[in-house]
Amino acid sequence: MLRRLVAGLAAIVLVAEAAVLVLVHLVLGATTRNQSMSIAGSDPDLMSKATYALGAGLGAFLLLCAVIAALTAVRDREPGRFARVLLVSAAVTHGVLGVLTVALVGWGAFAVMMLILCLLVLTLTLYAGRPGSGAAEGDVRDTPPPPPLGELKPTSP
Repeated sequence: MLRRLVAGLAAIVLVAEAAVLVLVHLVLGATTRNQSMSIAGSDPDLMSKATYALGAGLGAFLLLCAVIAALTAVRDREPGRFARVLLVSAAVTHGVLGVLTVALVGWGAFAVMMLILCLLVLTLTLYAGRPGSGAAEGDVRDTPPPPPLGELKPTSP
């Protein structure tokens, strides 16, 4: 039950974050275009279009991660290899963004980024290692249990 709740919350938060980031990039791109700002002679139109593209790319990435988290919650199964890679990259991205936001925005934004990071890491770790969830049947080798402590013998002379 906790696994599903955490994965569902992660999906909801990622959708909200995607919407906020797209909105922020739309405002930044419009401001750059309207002000005709340029940095060291850069083309303002190119900067505006790049800001829009970055916002769309980040939004799409976060929505994809939200879909993966939602599917994980609905199926109650460990995400596949590609899905885990995407969720890990989202977690790393949130760690880096957390460091940047504490310096540029403040501690409140840092706390939000760390909350999202925790939800992503919890989603990954709560589903990790469940028997039959992601590993193939032949991957696990049965090994005999170790001998009792008194029966251990040295292996070298």
